[in-house]
Amino acid sequence: MLQEIKSVTVDELKHMMDTNEDFQLIDVREKLEKDFADIGGELIPMGVVLLHADKISKDKKVIVYCRSGNRSGRIIAELQRRYGFSNLYNLAGGILAWSDKIDHSIKKY
Repeated sequence: MLQEIKSVTVDELKHMMDTNEDFQLIDVREKLEKDFADIGGELIPMGVVLLHADKISKDKKVIVYCRSGNRSGRIIAELQRRYGFSNLYNLAGGILAWSDKIDHSIKKY
């Protein structure tokens, strides 16, 4: 059975950061994208993330993001299907939404 993909908004993520909530933040974009616009996530590019599933926590909330939320959503679906993760959340709107709503200094591309 397909598990639904849960998500958090950029406002929720900002609150989690501001209150020092214990969570893992994973960026599935490429290194050049992270170098251009970064909100502090651990870089595990989409092309290799399935090979590094052991780096993803299973015992706390994990927020996964990309530029717009599409790649991260696909990765979450695959990690849930292959490895049974139930603690993954897609950052709705990705880094574009972060730039729009939270930090306008984050460059869009």
